[in-house]
Amino acid sequence: MEVMNRMENVDQQLLIRELSTIYPPERLMTKRGQLAAFESDGLTVFRTRPLAVVVPESIDEISATVKVCQRLSVPYVPRGSGTSLSGGSVPHGDGIVIALNRMDKVLQVDPVQRIAVVETGTINAEISRAVSRLGLHYAPDPSSQQVCTIGGNLAFNAGGAHCLKYGMTSNHVLGAKVVLPDGEVVQLGSSSCESVGPDLMGMFVGSEGLLGIAVEITVRLMPKPESFYTVLAGYASLKAAGDAVAAVIASGLLPAALEIMDPMSMKAATMAVGVCYPANAKAVLIVELDGANEPIELEKIKLQGLIAESGAMETIVAANADERATIWKGRKSVFSAVGLLSPDFLVQDCVVPRNCLGEVLTEIEKLSLEYGIAVANVFHAGDGNLHPLIMFDGRKDGQLEQAEAISAEIIRLCIRYGGSITGEHGVGMEKREYLDEMFGRSDVEFMRRLRKMFDPNEVANRGKMFPDGEPASLKLVGVHPLERDGIASRM
Repeated sequence: MEVMNRMENVDQQLLIRELSTIYPPERLMTKRGQLAAFESDGLTVFRTRPLAVVVPESIDEISATVKVCQRLSVPYVPRGSGTSLSGGSVPHGDGIVIALNRMDKVLQVDPVQRIAVVETGTINAEISRAVSRLGLHYAPDPSSQQVCTIGGNLAFNAGGAHCLKYGMTSNHVLGAKVVLPDGEVVQLGSSSCESVGPDLMGMFVGSEGLLGIAVEITVRLMPKPESFYTVLAGYASLKAAGDAVAAVIASGLLPAALEIMDPMSMKAATMAVGVCYPANAKAVLIVELDGANEPIELEKIKLQGLIAESGAMETIVAANADERATIWKGRKSVFSAVGLLSPDFLVQDCVVPRNCLGEVLTEIEKLSLEYGIAVANVFHAGDGNLHPLIMFDGRKDGQLEQAEAISAEIIRLCIRYGGSITGEHGVGMEKREYLDEMFGRSDVEFMRRLRKMFDPNEVANRGKMFPDGEPASLKLVGVHPLERDGIASRM
């Protein structure tokens, strides 16, 4: 409450004057129309208008901005493309947004060490494009990779369809230059795969902006696979597709990807991008092998046998790069494509042990019927990362509350099965209240103490992750303080 009371006494005009000494007018936004695009992220049920948005073009500008925020106790939110699906980059009503999209340069590529140094606003897919001619790529591939930034990927430890084989962002970030919440610029990690001392980089990845802002990031690059073998198999039930996943894993094969889509997600993908799926299939399984030519030839024979034994209704094998791209275009379009089926939806991100997938999906189906709310299922079956899409119409009284209620049931269901409340989308605002149900209160208190070591005043992304203590201004869009004081109209 002490921090909140200080905020009530902040001179809004002083804040804008201080920021004006750092930024020219075109990179300091305070007008209502300018701020509208920053009110929410991909989880649009949480919306708050910030006091201002600044657009830095250098580390010095970011450091100076953070020092102003710390001195005036003004909370800030670092933001890339705003694709977060947990409310992790929703601004604070008494704070500012630091928009990092102009920090988008690939600064260095070392093909011998297989590393690249990139700025925080670099688009995920641009890294692979920049090193493609060298026969290299950046492996983590979230569905939003054409628009999401590497800084956001680091903040939430993003994964993607190929994380079964290649791992998460944490497995591919070696080091980062970071602006701490007091404005100090430090280097965490290095360009080496070997580290000495505490794993500070490992602690920082996934910290959702609470420990500072990564501004230059050193990533590991991987050789591009020589060949791919991509199979899409249709099944009569989700359980049958899940059993096929278990059979593939038990065989000793390590596919690059194992993905499942249900009928609703297939319908959305067909409507959005025109991908066709096996008729009458209640689930499709996408399996992709990649690697050197010779091993893939042996592995695909083994996979063909496993798919045949699993009772697949129909099997489609990508004959070339275009057909492979079409399969993945359908899968990666689902989150946005569901908007064609429902005006609003919530995306969940829980994880369960692979051997529980069938039971958990059955429970989710029961909850959908009980609540009378449609739920589309698309998920990384290889690592048990579920992405139920809960569909509702926010214009109808009570539907948002119903959607949030079934979302809560799904989260707690996954906790009961020994899983996690998040696989790659983060805790953000959406899952704060479940953090101590998963970890226990003492664990959460330790996390909070660690955060306060970096940021005693909690100005860095205040109100996120932790289950209590967030100010009310994070919950609703209210009157903009600068409008109230008659300032915004003159800026």
